[in-house]
Amino acid sequence: MKIVEIPARKLDAKAFIREKVQEISDRVGDGTAITALSGGVDSAVVTKLGHMALGNRLKTYFINNGLMRKDEPQTVVRLFRRAGIRVEVLEAQKAFFDALKGLRDPEAKREAITQTFYKKIFGQLVKSSGARFLLQGTILTDVEETVAGVKRQHNVLAQLGIDPQEAFGYRILEPVLQLRKDGVRKLAKALDLPVSVYKRMPFPGPALAARVIGEVTPERVELVRVATAIVESELRNVKAFQYMAILHEDQFAGMRDGKRDFGRQIEVRCWSSVDARTAKPVWLPRRELQRLAGRLTREVPGVVSVTYNIAAKPPSTLEAV
Repeated sequence: MKIVEIPARKLDAKAFIREKVQEISDRVGDGTAITALSGGVDSAVVTKLGHMALGNRLKTYFINNGLMRKDEPQTVVRLFRRAGIRVEVLEAQKAFFDALKGLRDPEAKREAITQTFYKKIFGQLVKSSGARFLLQGTILTDVEETVAGVKRQHNVLAQLGIDPQEAFGYRILEPVLQLRKDGVRKLAKALDLPVSVYKRMPFPGPALAARVIGEVTPERVELVRVATAIVESELRNVKAFQYMAILHEDQFAGMRDGKRDFGRQIEVRCWSSVDARTAKPVWLPRRELQRLAGRLTREVPGVVSVTYNIAAKPPSTLEAV
């Protein structure tokens, strides 16, 4: 079934909200639904729509998969508590790291995350809660990139011929499927979500696993978590669509205290884009790059090399894997 896009410039946010709230209410009926809230704008909008439609019959969870940024669970819970939405944190680090153990291929890692998320984690939640529906924030760009074979987005199922009811035991509702990122941001603003939500940078579904090249282990994720905090702190005033730190797999020759030191490489990316379909690198000032490199080599254990990506999308992609 072809998805009919609603461009942001043509989006009547208030009418769209009314339509989707009614649609969710009609589909769920007098039952319950669950939603996974990552704190990003897509899942935040869907959670707010679901809450408006179902009230307390929407159960909202933050899945702490061990792959999120520093202090993300606490930040998300606190932010949505202020909006009157209760978020329950589900500790699932072991399940995800067990599923990722030994995997190096990017698509294999994404598939492991997909199966763990939908079958193991949410499959159990559905059984325990009695919910028959999962609300999620799939957007049109997710579908296009997955179907085209550019990159498997973990939240794309039906468009690949996967029936969630048959595979996992519940139905999936995707209220913002017709929108791209700029449209979702417009919707978030109309929903009175905080500025920190509707202007928040995109963050990948596989989280920091998408920024670790090679095997994803707790130790390697912790390194890229520290690097991410540094990059986001240093670039917080830069006008950009997205910026990130990526941990490379190979070791690089370096020097510390006058001696040879084999260490790690962090790649920094900073993008200018509207809807993630195309993107250009932001040309950061040399002093900014030098300051970034200095902090990353000092504060991230073992890092001896820092690079900056200057390729555009296409042929590059926003995330490395």
